[in-house]
Amino acid sequence: MPIMYFIGVTTASSSINSVFPRWGEELGLSGATLVGMDFKPHDDPSRYREAVTRIKRDPDSHGALVTTHKMDLYAACHDLFDHIDPLAQSMGEIGSIYKRDGQLCGRAVDPENSGKALAAFLPENHWQLTGGETAACILGAGGASVALSWHLLTWCTDPQNRPAKLVVSDINPERLDHMRAFHSTLNSDLPVEYQLSANAEDNDALVNALPAGSLVVNATGLGKDAPGSPLTDNVSFPQGGYVWEFNYRGNLVHLDQARSQKATRSLHIEDGWTYFIHGWSSVIADVFDISIPSSGTVFDRLSAIAGQARK
Repeated sequence: MPIMYFIGVTTASSSINSVFPRWGEELGLSGATLVGMDFKPHDDPSRYREAVTRIKRDPDSHGALVTTHKMDLYAACHDLFDHIDPLAQSMGEIGSIYKRDGQLCGRAVDPENSGKALAAFLPENHWQLTGGETAACILGAGGASVALSWHLLTWCTDPQNRPAKLVVSDINPERLDHMRAFHSTLNSDLPVEYQLSANAEDNDALVNALPAGSLVVNATGLGKDAPGSPLTDNVSFPQGGYVWEFNYRGNLVHLDQARSQKATRSLHIEDGWTYFIHGWSSVIADVFDISIPSSGTVFDRLSAIAGQARK
């Protein structure tokens, strides 16, 4: 019986548990089973090593999707892999675990998928239309944030159609240092500000100062992996701004804060559902060695099936 593992924090609460069997039928993955593995954020490295060793040695295991723990799992287990793609190595994270010809492989999927999810709601010429003064602000400097920053720094190369700057905040200086080091390898001239924020009030100050039309992203995990929001209820989102909550489930306080200002600040608000679709479909393609396009008829069908399961 082919097994795919799901390495997360509260895996039983994910919509993928009802989506996966239906996708399996659609994709011809007869008998495939999804098994969740829950870990605390920044768990003991030995637990990550135990999980990866299990996946590597079990002939029924085809691989795994990793969420929340991408950077911690890489740090603890990178030596257990036979092959890790160069981008995953430079980022220090693994989101997809799969096997090829008896070898255990890992790669980073968020850089590509975050760009696809962003393009699904942000107008193609948004930065140009807003006069070149708008910023992209990512709250949190973990793996998902590093991935989105990669997209912004490497894909938004047109100086007339890119944010004026990227602002990244985190409570952990080591994560900011890791991101700064990664960015130094990208040869991008987009200005980046790395802000150490001790509390939500510090993040409020960053968001309050953003120009109209700016993008604000909650990549902290707060609202799903832990309660709360990186902002207080006193924050003022940028007028006409785009607010992206990476999560689609949980006590999404950040999403509620944005919705409370949607009318008064003319906000465009997006949750993490489209990101969820891209993330899971790309890793399932890795794990079962099948082709799943990121657009078109097949992808639209999978999105519709997932939407039905979500309801």
